[in-house]
Amino acid sequence: MRTDVVLGRARAVAGLCSALLAGVALTVLVLELASRDLDGPGYVRLRQAEYRPFTWFIGLISVLTLASVITLTIKAYKHERHLIRPPVIALALILVAVVITIAVNGPINLEQLTWNPSTPPANWSQTRDHWQIAHAARTIALTAAAVYLNKPANHGWKR
Repeated sequence: MRTDVVLGRARAVAGLCSALLAGVALTVLVLELASRDLDGPGYVRLRQAEYRPFTWFIGLISVLTLASVITLTIKAYKHERHLIRPPVIALALILVAVVITIAVNGPINLEQLTWNPSTPPANWSQTRDHWQIAHAARTIALTAAAVYLNKPANHGWKR
């Protein structure tokens, strides 16, 4: 198969996966902002209810995105080094989001699972704010990665 076709397909898959992941992150951000009007028990119930279905779904999309962007980066490096910049920048942005998830959002998610919705901890709103700020930062990184991967041909990508 021709190199330009392989790179085009790898870019299409990476672009689609990264756009899907950014879309999910943006959706979660909007839902989180809407949840700011909830009281402590309502917020804890919401977070606990959404944890299980969202975790596997976002995890799957994250793994597919990371794998496709790594694949694209390797293909560009091996075959068209002048095309390496977009996937490397996107990969770095996605890794920033992964670090934020591991350092902040993941531990808070696990902590919130242990909360009693009837009697949330006294600092529940500060923990919520911390989670939401970190999520906003990773959403910006994921959105920037998706935009960079899906940017038109001014990076030398052939459509």
